[in-house]
Amino acid sequence: MLVAFSVASMAYGPLSEHLGRRKPIYLGGLVATMALWAIVVFVPGLPPALVVALLLAVAIAAGAFILTFAFARESVPARLAGSVSGVANMGVMLGGMFMQPLVGLMLDWRWDGRIADGVRVHDFAAYQWGFALMLAWGALSLVLLAFTRETYCKPVS
Repeated sequence: MLVAFSVASMAYGPLSEHLGRRKPIYLGGLVATMALWAIVVFVPGLPPALVVALLLAVAIAAGAFILTFAFARESVPARLAGSVSGVANMGVMLGGMFMQPLVGLMLDWRWDGRIADGVRVHDFAAYQWGFALMLAWGALSLVLLAFTRETYCKPVS
């Protein structure tokens, strides 16, 4: 997934430059990521090969996040480019910082008490609840994206 994510990320910048738009590509990547992730999370019994294919597709769609940096930089005057880049990067880091413990807390909350070989065993529903938090994070991203203006790949003057 990391390789697919990285390679896809490199393609989104040139694609948005070619089209002269950032927001629709960002939006499309986010919606596709959420839709594919919802299939992985909420459809039980998928064949392993299909799960792998879906997760690769999630990684490719999620690569659109890289537009965050150009979109942010173009949304403010040049004198604020460094600051907004830091804020954008902080936003990216906060996702991982919050989501990992929240997924763990959700798994703990949904745990039914089973233990195997000294390790907690969680059922599929517990993982659905835990990983559904990522869909909530994506929904928050959609809401915030709705408040942004398209930059047309040009910095604010």
